[in-house]
Amino acid sequence: MNVTRITVEHVRVVADKPFEQVTKALEKQLGQFDPEVYKSLTASEDADKIRSKIEAMAGSSGFMLFKTSDHGALLRLAGQKKKAMQYILGNPLLAIQMTQHDIRAGLYAPLRVLVYENADGKTCVEYDKPSSLFGQFDNVKVTEVATTLDRKMEQLVAKSFK
Repeated sequence: MNVTRITVEHVRVVADKPFEQVTKALEKQLGQFDPEVYKSLTASEDADKIRSKIEAMAGSSGFMLFKTSDHGALLRLAGQKKKAMQYILGNPLLAIQMTQHDIRAGLYAPLRVLVYENADGKTCVEYDKPSSLFGQFDNVKVTEVATTLDRKMEQLVAKSFK
């Protein structure tokens, strides 16, 4: 077993905007990923046709939503009432630009974002900066895409608070 220590840059944005408005604004920028596209890949359909299908799934941010997890709802099992939603988002076409150079990049693609309401009633958005996650692979091609992801994430969050 080989264990490596990495430094991750964590981003946290806090604003007075209501949780529901932030989550709605974030979701509005995301397309919806359809996992059926993977079946097309294994069925050996035309690669250009599949690429077009994936491109069409992206939202205005360039990202698509893979899954949400309502951590606020789960906390009711612990007797707590909170607002917290985790988003798993990304773009497979950006992911392959990294994984084709280092398959380990697949560990961090898609990305995760947490939106929650803190104790002061403010809405927080948190995520790990992609370039810091993917940078550990020390591959220029991977880092270039990760830097693009940094900008896309910053824009996604900024527009969610407008």
